[in-house]
Amino acid sequence: MAASAAPCYLGWDFSTQQLKVIAIDEQLRVIYEDNIHFDKDLPEFGTHCGIHVHSDKLTVTSPVLMWVKALDMILEKMKSSGFNFSHVRAFSGAGQRFTGNQIAKIYSQNPEVYAQTERISVVSSFAASLFLSAYAPIDYCDGSGMNLLQICDKIWSTACLNACAPGLEEKLGPVVPSSSVLGSVSPYYIQRYGFSPDCKVVAFTGDNPASLAGMKLEEGDIAISLGTSDTLFLWIKEPTPALEGHIFCNPVDSQAYMALLCFKNGSLIRERIRDDCASGSWDEFSKALKCTVIGNDGNLGFYFDVIEITPEAVGIHRFNRDNNKVPDFPKEVEIRALMEGQFMAKRIHAEKLGYKIMPRTRILATGGASYNKEILQVLSDVFSAPVYTIDTANSACLGCAYRAIHGLVAETSMSLVEVVKLAPEPRLVVTPTAGANQIYQPLLKRYAELEQKVLCSPISSHRAK
Repeated sequence: MAASAAPCYLGWDFSTQQLKVIAIDEQLRVIYEDNIHFDKDLPEFGTHCGIHVHSDKLTVTSPVLMWVKALDMILEKMKSSGFNFSHVRAFSGAGQRFTGNQIAKIYSQNPEVYAQTERISVVSSFAASLFLSAYAPIDYCDGSGMNLLQICDKIWSTACLNACAPGLEEKLGPVVPSSSVLGSVSPYYIQRYGFSPDCKVVAFTGDNPASLAGMKLEEGDIAISLGTSDTLFLWIKEPTPALEGHIFCNPVDSQAYMALLCFKNGSLIRERIRDDCASGSWDEFSKALKCTVIGNDGNLGFYFDVIEITPEAVGIHRFNRDNNKVPDFPKEVEIRALMEGQFMAKRIHAEKLGYKIMPRTRILATGGASYNKEILQVLSDVFSAPVYTIDTANSACLGCAYRAIHGLVAETSMSLVEVVKLAPEPRLVVTPTAGANQIYQPLLKRYAELEQKVLCSPISSHRAK
């Protein structure tokens, strides 16, 4: 699909399983969309779902050269399709999250390697560096996501840096506002693909903050990204950091903050249960959700193929209506137990952070599972709130394209909210089923109690049958 000759803006997303790109015009309409799927398009790197899981089942890595090759491949695809790079005025992008404790682990295990390291980048700043042919700084949102930033003052925390490793501030480099223009695209891209020398690179950020920008989230809304990992975003004015969850600088409103809860067992466990219980078919998966009752007759499940972040647990744990642990469920019950359990966990942990579901609360869903109406119906019923989506599941890409436009006008004090006012409004998909809230209120209490039981129990090795 070739783009028009009018000025346009690009948004990039270096996600776990794919490299994705979106182009929008000045009316904020999507005019181009493409992706490179790491497993399928780059099999020589030997990834499964875009990653390498190490023998300890805890360490997960991605080959960096795979991202570099994927970028060349997608740019060549765009060029072959007739995309006119000379009309791109600016672009921004997003990448996966990276935290300070990972740096501390590298330093403790490989101090010599750390000492020889000239620069430490997060995925987002690394991706921006490719386009600049120079080191790109980390933005406020990703800096706060690393748990190394003083979020009120927006400067690196000396105490946190020193707790991780010596000389870390020099290796990380400066931290900049998310709307910063980092410079012009490098000569390599000008010569090879025809970018304009005036094309600007706006600071790249984390994939979660980028999704927030792409969904037109407003104060009081909840956003849920249903991807490889599931993430829950809460817009807050007064941050109350706790041991659970994260507090970020808000990429949309510089005076606000964003609370985030991350759940590692997202699409991969959904796909595994789909394969085990629905013959690998999403249609059969959806039929199972339709044919089972709300509340699943009291059957509850916890599905953690890998060690979960929220809560820190692992294994498959199933409980019948009497709270007795059972080895398996019928296939249809298993599917509903998975989805209800995933969404109840999200509501319970959001409310632990102080969030309250209000009558005006909207849920904005994005990610691959946001295309499945039956999954969204369970989400709506559990949260007792309407669920909206945007026209593209690639909200991180779209948010970055919006941020590219904002980067060019941010110095005029124009807010991102003003920039995206022409963008399509989220579309209402489902509303709560009548009576669902009365069913889930006692189930939420039971689920929270059983979660504590799971945290104290030995690892379960049971798998779906």
